[in-house]
Amino acid sequence: MSFSTHARRLGALTSLAAMSVAALATAASAHVTANPESAEQGSYAKVSFRVPNERDNAATTKVVVHLPADHPLASVSVRPAPGWTVKAEKSTLPKPIQSHGGELTEAVTTITWSGGEIEAGQFQEFDVSMGPLPTDTGQLMFKADQTYSNGEVVKWEEAPAEGAAEPEHPAPTLKLTPKGAAAVGLTAEQKPAAKAAASSDDGTARLLGGIGIAAGVAGLGLGGHVLSRARSRA
Repeated sequence: MSFSTHARRLGALTSLAAMSVAALATAASAHVTANPESAEQGSYAKVSFRVPNERDNAATTKVVVHLPADHPLASVSVRPAPGWTVKAEKSTLPKPIQSHGGELTEAVTTITWSGGEIEAGQFQEFDVSMGPLPTDTGQLMFKADQTYSNGEVVKWEEAPAEGAAEPEHPAPTLKLTPKGAAAVGLTAEQKPAAKAAASSDDGTARLLGGIGIAAGVAGLGLGGHVLSRARSRA
């Protein structure tokens, strides 16, 4: 077998490894998420609910996000999404909470987007401004319902467990950090952006690392084969 043939095989193996790593990365992130992943306790934040379409034969036609009733948010507003109708519904709180405007007896607990479509291979982000974020918990979990055009409803409602594998349908979760714990010198808008960029860089590094390992293994195999043939000829 010629060296050029070995080189072509090595190239094919490297491409296959890259495709496999990319497929695994896509599969791991193909669920409804809250972005950024964290925000500061007591602050106001813009949270984007990222909704990918996981079906090849149906479009996503409705998304419902449930805000945590055990930690009600005094201020909730939604950004219009072109092509979608949004409805924020309030519920009476079992226990009133104090806000800047006085005592609050009801709060938004459900937000529904409908009328639009997220086609196969696409995603949509729905922005919600909320606050002040609670100071007595380390995270907020937003259960979500994703409805498809074929009638299927996927419920993203499973709570992530520390130290355990990610559940099949994890609920979008916003981690809450103590006040002042974020990087010094960044503005409120820059902090989430910096964290998102760091997360993206980390994901890219892992992907490239996986490809490099696969290519290295393939290269060792090719090198060993060539060396073995060279010795046999000698």
